[in-house]
Amino acid sequence: MKKYVAEFIGTFAMVFCGTGAIIINQQTGGAITHLGIAITFGLIVTAMIYTFGSTSGAHFNPAVTIAFAISGLFNPKQIIPFVVAQIVGALAASCTLHFLFPENISLGATIPAGSAAQSLVLEFILTFFLMLVILFTSQGSKEVGVMAGLAIGGTVLLEALFAGPICGASMNPVRSLAPAIVSGNLTNVWIYLTAPIIGAAAATATWKMIK
Repeated sequence: MKKYVAEFIGTFAMVFCGTGAIIINQQTGGAITHLGIAITFGLIVTAMIYTFGSTSGAHFNPAVTIAFAISGLFNPKQIIPFVVAQIVGALAASCTLHFLFPENISLGATIPAGSAAQSLVLEFILTFFLMLVILFTSQGSKEVGVMAGLAIGGTVLLEALFAGPICGASMNPVRSLAPAIVSGNLTNVWIYLTAPIIGAAAATATWKMIK
């Protein structure tokens, strides 16, 4: 149970802080800026990895959980409870933000700025690179493993920084699903439910081939 609680809290923190930064940026006329939003996502992911990495593995992302199972590094029987904990954590965060900012329309939902195909490809590539970093750092030497949190958080920051304005740089199905459900912006949510999972699975196949 402590693993599920860790996944719930970690996912809650990521969605609350990350999408919260987007909402507050909108509410304050751009006080946080796009750079600040990217930094917020990167820092909260880094903090939660170091907080819960030894407890649950710090997935906070169904795409990561599924990819670890495919790689043989995670018990497939644990996929459903982990994903449920992640979904509930993300929904709790979006509901909290809706309570705090009821006038906000999108609640930080990921909405493509261009075409659906453009965002689909971007999300695939972004998650592919993120999952590669996760696998090679978390499964590397002890010295590399110590730096895993910084490397993963830094990758999230980097990808959010340059791709966020176009596709939202979600790389995480529940990060997109929760605000979409609570705000009712469900039109393009399929992109963020499929592309990250496929991208993470492709990264796992690449990792196996290289290893």
